[in-house]
Amino acid sequence: MTDKTQVHGRGLRRLAFAATITLIGAFAMVFFWTPNEADQGFIQKIFYLHVPLAIVTLCGFVAGGIFGFMQLRTGKRVWDLRSYVAIHLSLMLAVAVLITGAIWAKASWGHWWVWDEPVLVSFLVVFLLYACYQPLRFAIEDPERQARYAAVFAVVAGAFVPINFAAVRLAQAYTHPRTLGTTTGGMPGSMMLTFLISMLGMTLLFMTLWKFELTSKSARMRLSSIRRRIARETTTEQAA
Repeated sequence: MTDKTQVHGRGLRRLAFAATITLIGAFAMVFFWTPNEADQGFIQKIFYLHVPLAIVTLCGFVAGGIFGFMQLRTGKRVWDLRSYVAIHLSLMLAVAVLITGAIWAKASWGHWWVWDEPVLVSFLVVFLLYACYQPLRFAIEDPERQARYAAVFAVVAGAFVPINFAAVRLAQAYTHPRTLGTTTGGMPGSMMLTFLISMLGMTLLFMTLWKFELTSKSARMRLSSIRRRIARETTTEQAA
């Protein structure tokens, strides 16, 4: 367990520093360098937060499925922990995606939510699907069965994410703008560069939080293991 804790914590400070610098640079570019969008004006700048958050969140869900598959394949609990943390963090980020999306929708469309907008509704469906993950996981007390069933859920739900995304992209009737699509003619160079740096910053932030939580939970598990061993030795000595 010590080795796992050290592996998870390795490079954490450098990663956190890189995430901080990248995000500060990205937000400085958003407010002081990139132009206001012609139609939406200043409110469009929330795009540089909302879209990277959404992409990183969906990738985190898929990563949770990949880690779950590795847990089923190898039977090693470390993959279950990695899957759990990835999904746990993605759920928290998904809340931020929904909030920023609602703010953007209110400013652009005059409504906090548009139910006939497939991008919004599909993301909400994914969020509600994964909101079932933790209640289902912790309803199972046996650690081995918990890890196995949680991995199955993660794999199935993780496979649903790209299928759902592809279905939305193929939909014909939608109002959500394809900001990154080729049909819009693409973004100006300054906006695209800012978006890419924001995307990098959000990715580094997710990786930092993921490694930090893995390190914390690994240390907690090791501490619990030491306490249980001490309790067993104490009981054995008292019995003798």
